[in-house]
Amino acid sequence: MRAAVFNGPGEIGVEERPRPEIESPTDAIVRVTHTAVCGSDLWFYRGDSDRDAGSPVGHEPMGIVEEVGDDVTSVDPGDRVLAPFAISCGECEFCRKGLHTSCENGDSWGGDNGGGQGEFVRSTHADGTLVRVPDRHADDEDTLSSLLPLTDVMGTGHHAAVSAGVEEGSTVAVIGDGAVGLCGVLAARRLGAERIVAVGHHEDRLELAEEFGATETVSERGEAAVERIQELTYGGPNHVMECVGAASAMNTAIDAVRPGGRIGYVGVPYGVEDEGLDVFGMFGQNVTLAGGVAPVRAYAEELMADVLQGTLDPAPIFTETVGLDDVAEGYRMMDEREAIKVLVKPHGDA
Repeated sequence: MRAAVFNGPGEIGVEERPRPEIESPTDAIVRVTHTAVCGSDLWFYRGDSDRDAGSPVGHEPMGIVEEVGDDVTSVDPGDRVLAPFAISCGECEFCRKGLHTSCENGDSWGGDNGGGQGEFVRSTHADGTLVRVPDRHADDEDTLSSLLPLTDVMGTGHHAAVSAGVEEGSTVAVIGDGAVGLCGVLAARRLGAERIVAVGHHEDRLELAEEFGATETVSERGEAAVERIQELTYGGPNHVMECVGAASAMNTAIDAVRPGGRIGYVGVPYGVEDEGLDVFGMFGQNVTLAGGVAPVRAYAEELMADVLQGTLDPAPIFTETVGLDDVAEGYRMMDEREAIKVLVKPHGDA
């Protein structure tokens, strides 16, 4: 089979690799029809995080089950499934608590599993990981484009909202206008927020944030952004969703939030250790910080129900679509901010 691989900073290639096979009775093999390039993929693409050269990449697959192990009961060959970015058993203490990203038996989509940006993947713990799409929606391309973000960014944006304590009538600031931040706007609206201030630096993305439900937008940076957020919210929002991961974004969240407020953070915190956080400021203002890597498997069914009912549609975050041969161009477009998120079809439109 063919799969995208990381060959070094700025270098994504496509190679022939062994097609994954059933190795355990709990495995399933999935033919990947849709996947995506994630903002977190750009960390290793830019050389900001370590990754082995030659390793397969991608962690947001959706496709058709080709084969299942003897113990798999939740899906059958021919089923359309989406696969959250973290593999989980569904049975351990943490999976039962809805914290699938801390699964005691967890796994990833790289290595021998095939990588999520390839033609096939092996899902270990298929029953605890894969989410079956109802047959009546299994081949509707518009619906599938709306479901694909549930593998990562929509669930991650939702986790930011839940962690920030967003509820009916809330005033919220969403820091970041990437795919996660935009999905965070959708999540805040879905949970009933009355005012949603989207904070970012790209006009086209802030326009999409307004289409998704943001009531105001802020394009300033640093202290100017904090002042504008607090001006719009009469002293700061009670709920702030940090969806970037950079120290500057986290400190904007800390400085902007209302005393006694709550920050939900889901941005991968590269660089935060070097630059530090204003923990004393949080202490002095009784600010709660919650969040982390999103257990998107825990949210998959409820979000899918809304997508299938037509009340939730994150598909507009996909501003470019490429085939597997052009996946390197997809990385480049995202790295250079020419695309919000790139949808990849490893088998073309087949």
